[in-house]
This record gives sequence, structure tokens and C-alpha cells, in this order.
Amino acid sequence: MSSLKGSQTQKKQRNIYTKRGRLEVPSPSEDDWRKDDEADYGFWDVDQELDSLPQPYRMINKLVNLLFDRSWEMIEQREASRESEFTRIQPTIYPPFVEIKLSTMPTCMAICKDYLFIGGAKGFSVYNVCKATQICAWEKLKVDVTSISVTDMGNEILIAPLDEMGIIRLFYFYKQVLFLIKAINEVDDASKLATCLKMEVSHGADFAAFLLQGAGDIWLDVYKLPKETWLKELEHPINTLTLKKRGKTPHLVGESCLLQGLFLPNPLESYNTCIFVIEFFARRNVLQDANVVIKGDAKMSLPVHVMKIKPLKPITGTTFKSPLEVFAKIEDSYGLGSGQNHFIKDSQWEQQRAAFNTTYKKYLEGDCEEEPLSVATFHFLPLSSVFAMPTEVKSPSGAACLLGVYWSGSHNFLFYSLNRTLKDKVDPEGVWPCAAPIVASAVSSSYSDLVLACEDGVLTLWNLAEGFPYGVVALPEGCLCQSIHFLHYFVVREQLNMYPEGPVKSKMKCVVLGTDASVHLVTATGTQGPTIRVLVERSGKNVNETVCAVAPVPALPGMLLIFSWDGSVRLMNVAKAETVCAFALPRPDRLAAPWKPVFVVSLHHPCFLLQDTRLDAIERTDAARKTRNSIFYFNFEAHALLEEILESCLVPQSDFASHKAAFPVLSLEKRCEHFLKDSFQKLGKNTAREQEHWTRLRRYSLVLQKGGSLK
Repeated sequence: MSSLKGSQTQKKQRNIYTKRGRLEVPSPSEDDWRKDDEADYGFWDVDQELDSLPQPYRMINKLVNLLFDRSWEMIEQREASRESEFTRIQPTIYPPFVEIKLSTMPTCMAICKDYLFIGGAKGFSVYNVCKATQICAWEKLKVDVTSISVTDMGNEILIAPLDEMGIIRLFYFYKQVLFLIKAINEVDDASKLATCLKMEVSHGADFAAFLLQGAGDIWLDVYKLPKETWLKELEHPINTLTLKKRGKTPHLVGESCLLQGLFLPNPLESYNTCIFVIEFFARRNVLQDANVVIKGDAKMSLPVHVMKIKPLKPITGTTFKSPLEVFAKIEDSYGLGSGQNHFIKDSQWEQQRAAFNTTYKKYLEGDCEEEPLSVATFHFLPLSSVFAMPTEVKSPSGAACLLGVYWSGSHNFLFYSLNRTLKDKVDPEGVWPCAAPIVASAVSSSYSDLVLACEDGVLTLWNLAEGFPYGVVALPEGCLCQSIHFLHYFVVREQLNMYPEGPVKSKMKCVVLGTDASVHLVTATGTQGPTIRVLVERSGKNVNETVCAVAPVPALPGMLLIFSWDGSVRLMNVAKAETVCAFALPRPDRLAAPWKPVFVVSLHHPCFLLQDTRLDAIERTDAARKTRNSIFYFNFEAHALLEEILESCLVPQSDFASHKAAFPVLSLEKRCEHFLKDSFQKLGKNTAREQEHWTRLRRYSLVLQKGGSLK
């Protein structure tokens, strides 16, 4: 075939442009040249000879050429990627610090303070992060745990594992002992089970919200957690305590405390005494296995149900016949015209629906699929200047007072007050409408900033503490928001990154991961408009370098972990947009592609943990399968390079304060800030004046309806 193609190509080159007849050599003078007639020359098509081939040779030739062209393009791409790899400065790659080997394959994990919580088959277990040793476990399920959430409550930890059946439970981790509080949605009849889709616990664990779905309906249940009562209940003597060996279930301690027979004159009087006895006999080898699992059987108070939130009903027409009736029956003007408290007649909605159906008739004639249930995303928010709460409501600083909710496909971000009872009517206290449906949102760790991302790629940045928006910024065309992550605020001065120790006001930085695998840094400061900068561009040359996840490192301000499809993990300095180092798993070439990393980043320690995910098709031996049941511990402080970089980047708070005077301050910005402060001070006076006008308007409406005079 190659010889045939070569001969045809040579023949083409000879016969592309030929003259009919004898070829004559022109005379030296141009005047003596003969005027050639265009009819004496003929142009032959390049593909004419190939098209003249009989079938199936013509089709075979075209397929071979197409295969050759595509192969050549792939070769060029691979060569370009190899050249870029050789020319690129490779970062220093660090192996894992410790490998935590498990007996079964983990399904999920979470970290809080010094403890690692790993979900797996039939339950979950608790490990010490620094020592990489198991502390206790709870394995009483018949199905696997799919996700696990943990919340720091000070000296205690609230654990919420979710199993495959959709049942979520609350556990209280107190002094390395697990206490089961309640299974939120567990029922006797499986057909009536409402599965849990997601959950959220407020800062400080004062409230918890669960998104439940069942019987073709979906709703949000909000509970108040009696954490003070739990602490008091556990400080009292615990009468029953069960010790369980791993793999076996012999009762070493019964109802009357069988440790009394182990040289103890009196029964145990408290939990602390029991723990002391266990450790004592473990050292004396009275208990053969010192590594036991401890579970408390103390009964604890149940969470109190606060409210049940359902998706807002579709907008319908009002029953009011005239505007006078509206003004007469509405008590105040709050919420009027906010998108929910509207007064539009049914006839107007019908006219609008008819016009819409007529305009888009050709798009609506197809078979309509059943719309899925709307899913809620929610955040607990503290008391701020955005909404005025009643004076009788008193809550500690930073405690959750509001619940922000938006449903999938909705333009509105709703605010619900948490200071209510079941008897109160569940209506939103405030509505923030957006120009497009909201697809993603995030709240900063200090609960002072909020970011809402719409499906058109527009981000709205809010300062909840001061009660004003930073502004609106749009992602590049073709890029939509996939996730939002807040960073510790920093300022670059004289090639140094300065991170203030305390919280900053009216300043924020966040990282946005786009749907095209690009990473962007969004910055907002005071009344200045927000800015956006590209940190990682979309990888068009090498698909394996596509970013699949990002995570900030709270213990290392300004650092960002970037996970790629090929299994690589990089640590980026966000201020300089450069890679500091990389981390690699043992045998990274055996990772699944595209890679879906399972990891957790510690809030208190400079470390992160990464699960070993392997290809099932490759690992067929028992030894290879056991290596999958591992979690790798990466410690940032264990590498000298990271220590040097951090020491050169971090600046003390005193140095940061000394540089404050050198910061450029615009006069326009100062004037805008003073204007905002004055507006906030006048807000209370305007509210009282508005109420007076509304009362007068209601009185006039009542008089006009009765046909009286305004005199």
C-alpha cells in the first residue's frame, strides 16, 4: 500500500500542470514570445487519480490516510508533552511520612483535632493522628458507612456517620469514649424510611440541619443540640460500662461492675475511676489485650426539633381584588415586593404563561421528562448587620442565629431565624434574589463573608459582618464555578507574604475551581471592586494534568493543595502562584484515571491524609489488595525545604502592623467608608419613619374602602 501511494504521489507531481503538445523553448527576447493560449494547458485534480481507483481500494486508501494523520497528531502531542516535561523545572517530591494500614478498605474519613475518623464496613473507627494507632471503634451496622462528618465542640467531638441505607446517627466522643445519642431518621418500617442526603452542624454545635427525602417529598429538619446538658450528664457516675475486645465480645464488666472482683473493694463510682482501673490492669497484664474498645451506654438527652423547611411553593395569583385591599390587610411593608410577597392576579400569570408557550412552542412540544426533586444547600450564620433580630433574643457572640438556604434551580437565597419553636410559622426572614440560579456557595471560617455563584459564572461577594456587598465578579467565558474555598487573608510587601494573626475586617480571599479545571484567586477589599486572577490555567496539552480537586491548608496560610487526574499532588504558594513541592504515593502509576482523591486536611496540624486508591482490575493478588487498605500521612514539618519556605514567607504580627502605615489608601475609598457608616447610623431613624408612613397609608386605605372622606 505504501508503494502504491508513493507511485501515485510521484505521478501527481509530474501531471499537476502539463502542456498539451510539444514544449518550446522561448527566445531570449520577451517580444518574440508566442502568446500562449490558455486552452493549451490543462489542470489535473490532485485526488483525481485516487478517485479513479476502483472500490474497495479507494475506501481503503482513504482510511489508511486518515489513520496515518491521526497517528501523526498523537505523536506530535506526545513529543510536545515530553519536551515540556524536560524543560519544566520539576518540584521536589516528598513521599508519605507514615502509612496507616487498615484491616478493611476505608470508604470515607474525617479529621478533627488529634483524631482521625475512618468509615468502613459495618461502622467506623477512631485513630490518633500523631501516633497512627486505633483508639476505639463502633461496628454494629449491616451496611457500610458512606460519609462521616465531625464537629469540634471544644473538649468533645460530635460525630455524624451516614450509612448506605441513608440513616444518619449522632455520636458524642468524650474522653476517648463513643456515646450513641440518636439515629435521626431510623424507623421500624423500611418502606417509610426518609433517607438523609446531607447534613450540616453549626459552629460550636448549637444546631444541626438534615436534608431528608422520602415518599416523593424533600424537606430540611433543623434541631437544637443540648450540648450543655450532655456535658452535665457525662460528668455524673456511669453505672454501666461495656468493654469489647476487637474481634470478640466477652463482657469484662457487667451491670454490677464485674471489676469489683478484680481486687476492688467497692464498685466503680465514676467513669474516670473505671478508665483508671482499665489502664491499671492493662499494665499488670490482667487484661490480655490492652488495646480494647470502650463504649459508653449512658443515656443522653435527645436533640430538640426546631423547624421543618420545605421548598417554596410555585408563585400563584393573589386573592386580593384591588390595591386598596392589599394596603388595608398587610400589617407592615417588610418583604413587600421581595419576590415572595407579591400581589399579582391569576389572569396576569395566565397571560404571561400563554405568551411564553407561544414563543417557545417548538421547544416545548417534545416529551417532557419528570423534573428531579430540588436539593437544598444550607449554611449556619451568626448574628450580623444584614438582618435585625428582636431585642429579646440574646445569643453569645459568634453563635448561629440564622440558617441560609437555597434550593437547586432557585434564584433566591433565603434566611430563616433559628430562634423559633415548632408552633411558629416557618417563613423566611429575608430573601436575596440573584439574576441566575445559584449553583454553589461558601461561608468563611469566621462566618463574616459569603460567596454565591450563579450558573452563568457570576460570583456575588457579601460581607455579612458589616452588611454590605463587596461586589460582583465574573469568571472567564466558558468557565463555571465548581467549588469555592476561602483562604487566610495575606498581603504581599517587599517580596514577602504577610499574614495577620487576628481576623481582618472587610477583606477576603478565596479560590474558585472552575468546571474547565482552571483555578482562580478572587480578592475583595473594602469598597474596592473585587479582582480575579488565574492561578492554574486549563491544561489543553496534557489531559492527565487536569485539576480535579483543590484544598487550602489552614495550618499553612497562603498554601493550596492541588490534586490532578494523574495522581500528582502539588503544594502551591498562592501569593506567588508557584509550586513549592509535590507529594507522591507509592506506585502512583497504578492509580485509577481519572483519579478521584479521598483526602482530609487538618485544621490544627500541618498535615493531610490521603487514601490509597488502586485499580481493581490490576490488583488480583491478596497481597496487592491488602495494600489498598492504607491511608498515607503527609507531614509538612518533616521536610527541611518546607520549613525554610515557611520561615521566609511568614511575618509576625508586629512586623505586619509596622507595614500598615505604608499601605496605600485612596481618598475615594475613605469617603465611601464614611458614607457607609453614616448610612448605617441613619438606618434606625429611617425605619421608624417608614413605619409611620405605612400606618398612615393603611388608615387612608380603610377610609377609602368605606367611602368616607380623608378629612
